[in-house]
Amino acid sequence: MIGESISVETVRLYSLPYDLQFFSDDKTEEPTGKKIEDTRNKGQVGKSQEFAHGLQLVAAFLMLRFFSSFMGERFIGVIRWVYGNEMTEIVSLERSGLTVRTISVVLMQAFLQMLIIVAPFFIGGFLVAFFSNGLQFKFKVTTEPLKPKLDKFNPINGFKRMFSAQSLMNLALSMAKIIIITLVVYSALKDRMNELYLLYDIPLNAAIAEIGTLVIDIGFRISLILVLVGIVDLIYHKWKFKKDIKMTKQEVKDEYKNSEGDPQIKSKQRQRMREASQRRMMREVPRADVVITNPTHLAVAIRYKFNEDVAPVVVGKGEGVIAERVKNIARENDIPIVENKSLARAIYNTVEVGDMIPPEMYSRVAEILAAIFTANGQM
Repeated sequence: MIGESISVETVRLYSLPYDLQFFSDDKTEEPTGKKIEDTRNKGQVGKSQEFAHGLQLVAAFLMLRFFSSFMGERFIGVIRWVYGNEMTEIVSLERSGLTVRTISVVLMQAFLQMLIIVAPFFIGGFLVAFFSNGLQFKFKVTTEPLKPKLDKFNPINGFKRMFSAQSLMNLALSMAKIIIITLVVYSALKDRMNELYLLYDIPLNAAIAEIGTLVIDIGFRISLILVLVGIVDLIYHKWKFKKDIKMTKQEVKDEYKNSEGDPQIKSKQRQRMREASQRRMMREVPRADVVITNPTHLAVAIRYKFNEDVAPVVVGKGEGVIAERVKNIARENDIPIVENKSLARAIYNTVEVGDMIPPEMYSRVAEILAAIFTANGQM
């Protein structure tokens, strides 16, 4: 019974409310601005390639829809140019028929014409690829991702990446895309099967136009679906990126020390600055003309030189021990000490060392200085 009683009391005695979360390594703190900036400098951002690819496909099929007639006309023009009168005239200019020069001219002209045909796709594709990533994060140029990293060649790390949450997410997205694309293609073809059966009975140009329209329509639908899938993937990557860069309490504390300095060191620095300021102040106190006190807690040293000061200047002030030091210096230098509780507190609370007293205190300070200067025969 005694043993059991002691055990229970001991448990009750030492059941103290410790915050064990502080000692854990769990990343529970939101990332600081410096952590986010350092992560971006390493080229790590929350982005989705699926979203970018979806936008690029939408742009590609939109350009096909709007530029298909232009491309067809230009392509037919190139064929006619190669096999038409222009080619015959170029060959006729050469005595021996086709030569290296003739073939070079033909190929160069054909290349330029084909370049004009595909130019909208090159320019549009570049702009869409550029801005589809820019919509996800702010642009920042960094060469950090280009640096070789040995851990990428580690087979253990590669094995871990194969069975990571990211790999499972990519697998789920791939399965979803295959199912969705299959359903979209089946739905589009099912509604137009009768038209496809008639392709054998219509002219070639009309058949090509019909197939092109069908391909563009199906491709545009698939692209829109991929954009929706990309939005889901983007939300996941944003969430995962924010989760991965969270910090522990110790990391936040260490970062604060590195950026702002150790609090203990900064406290010592502030203390040294205060001590240096007090030493400078004590060197100025002997130049004072009067010290006004409260009478034991506060002391304010005031200087007024006719040819130097526009108004009386506070050259020193202090409370408690500092006030006693100011009064001791005043006694050592035969500086009058005047007791005026309300004036001493007013000056102490409103005027900093080195500043002139405000105009509303002129009359009260002037009375004290006038009495001192009259007693010393300085008036």
